[in-house]
Amino acid sequence: MSHRTRSPFRADHVGSLLRPPALLQARDDHAAGRIDDAQLKTVEDESIRDVVALQREVGLQSATDGEYRRASWHMDFIYQLGGVTKVEGENLKVQFHNESGDIEFTPAAAHVDSKVTLDKTIFGDAFTFLADAVGEGQTPKLTIPSPSMVHYRGGRSAIDSTVYPDLDQFWADLADAYKEEIARLYALGCRYLQLDDTSLAYVNDPEQRQLVADLGGDPDHQHETYIATINRALADRPDDLTITTHLCRGNHASSWVASGGYDFVADALFNTLNVDAFFLEYDDDRSGTFEPLRFVPDDKLVVLGLVTTKKPDLESKDDLKRRIDEAAKIVDLDQLCLSPQCGFSSTVTGNNLTRDEQKAKLNLIVETADEVWGD
Repeated sequence: MSHRTRSPFRADHVGSLLRPPALLQARDDHAAGRIDDAQLKTVEDESIRDVVALQREVGLQSATDGEYRRASWHMDFIYQLGGVTKVEGENLKVQFHNESGDIEFTPAAAHVDSKVTLDKTIFGDAFTFLADAVGEGQTPKLTIPSPSMVHYRGGRSAIDSTVYPDLDQFWADLADAYKEEIARLYALGCRYLQLDDTSLAYVNDPEQRQLVADLGGDPDHQHETYIATINRALADRPDDLTITTHLCRGNHASSWVASGGYDFVADALFNTLNVDAFFLEYDDDRSGTFEPLRFVPDDKLVVLGLVTTKKPDLESKDDLKRRIDEAAKIVDLDQLCLSPQCGFSSTVTGNNLTRDEQKAKLNLIVETADEVWGD
């Protein structure tokens, strides 16, 4: 057993990292008109160089930009697709849960009101900057929302029926836009791309399947449509481009949306989604058991999200090793890696822990992976 030389790595992380105070202040100043775009970018650039250095310091082989140029993990991407419009005043409230109770979060909504196209390389400049900022031995990783996220929250009602009377054409156009985006990112040098997808985890929760039905979708088969669309987008990808997907049940201000193991989607997800690896949330009982991993084929990897980003308490290394051993009874140890269960700051707000506590968790992941898989 040894370190992997190709992504995903034995010690990896999902993507977003806590924003430093200077960046949060600059965002507020920009929104209030106190600084201009160029001044905000200067602060972003400096913050990203710092967070890339942090990832190198703790020993991670992959490096993201912490998603520091975004307000949210997905909407900043989705709004840049041709045909997608930001909608004000029509927002769907999302109930997030935590141990203290519930909080209501209202992400901005989107509407598809013309044909879905790719008008420019989304996050192209952000990737180029990240690639220039990484050090020797670091692989720049870009995270983008999966195609499913363009549809999941609004369903049929968020797609203009005069533009797409038949959703088959919507799925085709969406897949083609993503296929073009992936080709352009590859041309910029991207070799590690992650598709973040909450929908494929959410639909394990019966309450979320009811929501799909309420929005006019097919709760029993919508995940299969999503998987087929992603596969179409990935059809021509180069062999040396690693594509992973991250499944999450909601992550905002240390709270979540959905619960339930991976059982409902496991067979279709692991056997038919043409990605190289699955980043899976496994930090508490809400994620269910490792049993659904029996569907994982021999040529796919599973990155176990055993370290929570929702709480500051540092996990026990022995507990992590014990859980890795449990998973290895179902999937070969050589197919496993270790990461946090989600990002530390899927939205600007961030989860309820400090940047030092975040660093301690990343350190723990690297040290544990070294001891489990090291030479």
